[in-house]
Amino acid sequence: MKILVLNCGSSSLKFQLFDMQEEKVLLKGLVEKIGSSRAMLTFSGRQPAPIRDVLEIADHEKAVRIVMDILTHPDHGVIRSISEVDAVGHRTVHGGEEFSDAALITPEVIQAVERCVPFAPLHNPANITGILMARKLMPDLPQVAVFDTAFHSHMPRISYLYGLPFEMYEKHGIRRYGFHGTSHGFVAQKAAEVLGKPLAKLKLITCHLGNGSSIAAIDGGVSVDTSMGFTPLEGLVMGTRCGDLDPAVVGFIQERERLSPQDVDSLMNKRSGLLGISGVSNDMRELEEEAGRGNERAQLALEIFCLRVRKYIGAYAAELGGLDGVVFTGGIGENAVAIRGRILEHLEHLGIKLDPAANQARKGLISSGRVKVLVVPTNEELAIARETRTVVQGLSARSEALNSADLEREIAALGVEERRELVLLWAETRSGDLATLTARFNNRLKVAVNQQAVRRLLAGMGLLEAEECAR
Repeated sequence: MKILVLNCGSSSLKFQLFDMQEEKVLLKGLVEKIGSSRAMLTFSGRQPAPIRDVLEIADHEKAVRIVMDILTHPDHGVIRSISEVDAVGHRTVHGGEEFSDAALITPEVIQAVERCVPFAPLHNPANITGILMARKLMPDLPQVAVFDTAFHSHMPRISYLYGLPFEMYEKHGIRRYGFHGTSHGFVAQKAAEVLGKPLAKLKLITCHLGNGSSIAAIDGGVSVDTSMGFTPLEGLVMGTRCGDLDPAVVGFIQERERLSPQDVDSLMNKRSGLLGISGVSNDMRELEEEAGRGNERAQLALEIFCLRVRKYIGAYAAELGGLDGVVFTGGIGENAVAIRGRILEHLEHLGIKLDPAANQARKGLISSGRVKVLVVPTNEELAIARETRTVVQGLSARSEALNSADLEREIAALGVEERRELVLLWAETRSGDLATLTARFNNRLKVAVNQQAVRRLLAGMGLLEAEECAR
């Protein structure tokens, strides 16, 4: 099965094509400055060295068309035709309380994502644009929305409700949602594999540290608390976001600085955090260099960052009632050796003992104490591809419960044109993957035929061997 993963921003489009049999990236790339006459395209696939180009890309539809052309390009492409792609997975930031899992994209799902726009006004509109363009240009492919918020959707009420009047939650949905869920879920599972224990039996704290940072408390594979809240602004001090803040500060700044609500929002999201404290940069590498040169505000920014992470680790260890492991991931979490060391200072009482030599690595176990500390590279695109595969394969699950009479009625309801389309799709696919074929057939014709019916139809036409029909 080949799955195309799209991550659509307001003026960018990231893409990766996976061969899921080996979970191998066939081609990946990025389109930047969409809407510009000097948009930047970077991709790599058959050639290890990245290929770069400057193009005029007026909109996201043109960007998706370019991605399709790259995939099938005679020199640079990795497939002969888009028909070789079995499904498209879309990174979708906010699913609110509408979605607790990835979802097959339908008009109803798109409407639900639109209802979540007020919660993520910078992200969801761009995600929806990518979905609409992909559906327009690849109408026969099943498309799946994978939500950043879904992994945190099982948090208990005591974790996600704020101390506001309850009607604020009932009327406006004001609560903690959490973000980076795809990453937290992925690295928690990988950590369990490294430790050789079932995730269901582990208490973990996962630290996704980058320009945007968040921490999650995971008990038995379930997120029970996380640092980001109603928006990604809450929690840790980040690259340009302030993190936790006394809410009264907002009104105070607004009055004293004579700022509009939008101005204050911009100040807290784009001019605060490491950048605001240091006055130098939001880049951890540059701050470490400046701190090494004696820049006191850069040193202060690093100390505040590390202290905030350490406080959350301690709080979540208490909330979990025990701790088996701490996981670092993200650009800072994976690469900033000294920052990891400073974060873990004074946590020996929790059973955390850093191994300084092992900490020089960017992957694996870096501790020697009872509580294991690991560095696990995240791979959100692969996680999206996996969830997309699960949804597509699950489309045919109900077929196993149908009896022979039900199957015959379903087959009889298909007319000549529907059967013709099935044969054409079979000829295009020829991969032996009936789950994918069934999903594409249902998506193209807007029907709900089950996999067993498809299997019987193809066998009746002599397109499947008898043993395949019996499976």
